[in-house]
Amino acid sequence: MDGCTQMCRVFLILFNFLFALVGFGLVALGMWLRFGAETRGFFDIDMKTTQFNIGVMVLVVTGVLMLLVAIIGDCGACNNSKAALGVFSGLLTVLIIIEIAAGVMAFMWSDRVSDELVNFYATIYAQYVNTNSPSQAVTLKLFHNAFDCCGVGGAIEMLVRDTCPKGSFMEKLMYSSCPGAIKDVFNSKAQLVLGGFLGTAGIMTLALVCSCVLQRHVSVSHASPPAYVLLTSPPSAARMI
Repeated sequence: MDGCTQMCRVFLILFNFLFALVGFGLVALGMWLRFGAETRGFFDIDMKTTQFNIGVMVLVVTGVLMLLVAIIGDCGACNNSKAALGVFSGLLTVLIIIEIAAGVMAFMWSDRVSDELVNFYATIYAQYVNTNSPSQAVTLKLFHNAFDCCGVGGAIEMLVRDTCPKGSFMEKLMYSSCPGAIKDVFNSKAQLVLGGFLGTAGIMTLALVCSCVLQRHVSVSHASPPAYVLLTSPPSAARMI
């Protein structure tokens, strides 16, 4: 291998190792969201939670697919397998297209996603006020800590004050209303989310290029004929005989 091909091989091994870690993390996150005691309240709410079930399923499926791609890519890079590298390149191309499409959709539909999340929060809030359910209290705490907000009243919130983030008196005066905080986060972070998706797609594209370079090297090495050494007797030995 020349220097460029060797660097591509090392990059692919490191990339697939990190890719496998991210995939495992997505699977673990999906399992925690579905079966964790802290998040079970998401699924105990009396409303249409199909979108959340689909979201958890997407996390798990994406994580499993990433693990599969990483294993195939490492096998191809470590064993110089042309078939494994070809499958890896094909799957990675599909993932790059999905990554770019997901980033664009998240950017274009950020308002719709924020509205859905605000409606979901409002439902949890109303049901907790009526039932004082412990599972819904945990769900409210997740929202309040994630968005650094407090109920629908912000600083004057009284009904769900126990689930709001802890802090000093001055910090509590600065808490904003959660519906407004959710919308502000989505509006301000939409471009950052798009950049994250595109940056990840760029790294995956670099891995795809390295895979193609390594695959080409394997094809050339298999196509080139082996070097033979012609073992014949020297002319001087033939005269002596």
